[in-house]
This record gives sequence, structure tokens and C-alpha cells, in this order.
Amino acid sequence: MKTAIGGAAVRRVTGKCAGLQRRALAHPGSVILRMLVYGAGILTAALCLFLVGTVLVRGIPALKPSLFAFTSNSETLSMLPSVFNTLEMIFLTLLIALPVGLGTAVYLTEYASRASRLVSLLRMAVETLQGLPSVLFGLFGYLLFVTAFGWGYSMMAGVLTLVLIILPVLIRTAEEAILSVPDSYREGSYALGAGRLRTVFRVILPAALPGILGGVVLSVGRIVGETAALIFTAGTAVSYFTGDVMGAGRTLAVHLYALWNEGLSTSEAYATAVILLVFAVVINALSEYLTGKLRKRYAE
Repeated sequence: MKTAIGGAAVRRVTGKCAGLQRRALAHPGSVILRMLVYGAGILTAALCLFLVGTVLVRGIPALKPSLFAFTSNSETLSMLPSVFNTLEMIFLTLLIALPVGLGTAVYLTEYASRASRLVSLLRMAVETLQGLPSVLFGLFGYLLFVTAFGWGYSMMAGVLTLVLIILPVLIRTAEEAILSVPDSYREGSYALGAGRLRTVFRVILPAALPGILGGVVLSVGRIVGETAALIFTAGTAVSYFTGDVMGAGRTLAVHLYALWNEGLSTSEAYATAVILLVFAVVINALSEYLTGKLRKRYAE
């Protein structure tokens, strides 16, 4: 008897909720809002498809073996040295920026007092740097590394400038990832007798790794697509890949800019854009794969 009465009450409440939901969906404001949301989604997808389609349609036919020669000159216009320079730039920039960014994030979240004035100043500085245009970093790198240090246009000047550009992204994403780790993880580790340093490296950082990896992917995308800062620091000269960090070299994005700016090699510029798209797809696919594996591992 009680079960029947309870079931009837549940049905009445469910019916009222369904009626309220139908009336809310039929409201003119809800209809307009749905149309705006769907329209924004369709417009975004259409723009993305248009850009990618244009690059593929005009770039794939322009791909030819000479664009992948080991030496780049006015005849071959090879992008292979620029591809190697881009990979070298990614490796060296992350090699320097990752320890600094992670160390700063760990200090801000685990060691510094959250009410500290120093922490507030550091966060404000990071957010300010994150909003600056990259050309300002390029001018700073030119004045400091190229001119004051006397390095000239060099890969190392470009690497250090890129470190300054991506550090705010790494710090903020790592900080948010660490803060998202439940306090119960820390408390459990301390209860088992682990110290703060062991807790950070054995418990907190592994649990925050998927979020930190997202920041690394964003940073790699920034490195691959950066042009303005590298034109001022690493230069635009390229002939063949040497691996010399104190020599000038152009990355793939700078190579694309140089070809387009000349106005005589637009087909090769579109072909370079196709390779940049491949870079972006590979980076995102690898990120999704690693993030999924890490989430499954720590969910178990």
C-alpha cells in the first residue's frame, strides 16, 4: 500500500517536472537562445572546415619531392630544414621551460601561503605576461639576447624568447591541475608518513599529470605557430640543418611567412601550411591518447 502511494507521488512529481520543462523549452527566450547556440556551433564548424579545406585543396597538389630536400635554396624552397629546426626548437624550449614552470606551480600551490602577498604578485605577473602580444617578447629578446648578449640571430635566442612566452601558460595550467587534486590524497600520504616532497612527486604530480600535459600541448602549439618573436630573434635565414643552437634558423611557421611574404611562392606556402596542419593533428592526437591512458591508469 505504502509502495503504491509512493509510486503515485513520484509519478505526479515527474509529470509536473516534465510539464515545466516543456513550457520552459517552448518559451520564446529559450527558443531564441537555442537558435543562437546552434547557429554559433554551425558557424564555427563551417569556418573551420572552410579554412582546413582551402589549405588542403590548394596545398596538397603543391607537395613535391623538392620541398623535402635536405638543402633549401631558391630552386628547391625545401621545408625540411625548417621542420628539423621546429623540432629542435620544441625540444630545447620544453627542456628549459618545463622544470621552471612546474617548479613555480608547485611552489605556488604546495609551499607558499595562499594569503601571501608574494604569491599574489607572482600570479598577477604571470597573468600579465600571458596577455602580452608575442611581438613584444620578440623585441625584448632582440634587445637582450641578440644585441646585449651579442649572440646575433640564433636558435638559442629564439628558444629563450619562447621560454618567456610559454612559461605563463605552463604555470597556470600546472597550477590549476595541482589544485584540482583532492586534499584527501595529501592527507592520506601524510598519514602514511610521507613527507611533503615525497607527497608532491609520488602523489600530487602523477594525479595532476593529465592537466599538466594539456598545458604542454598548448605550449607546443604556441611554439609551432610562433612567427613574430622568432623573426626578431632566430632570424629567417635557412639553407640546411646543422643543429647549431648559436646559428640562425627559421622554423616552419617562419618559413611559411617568408614564402607568402615574397609573393612568388604561394603554392609552396600552401604546401607548408599542409605540413603545419599535420603537425597540429599529430600533436592533438598524441595528447588525447596520452591523456586517456593516464586517466585510465590513475582511475584504477
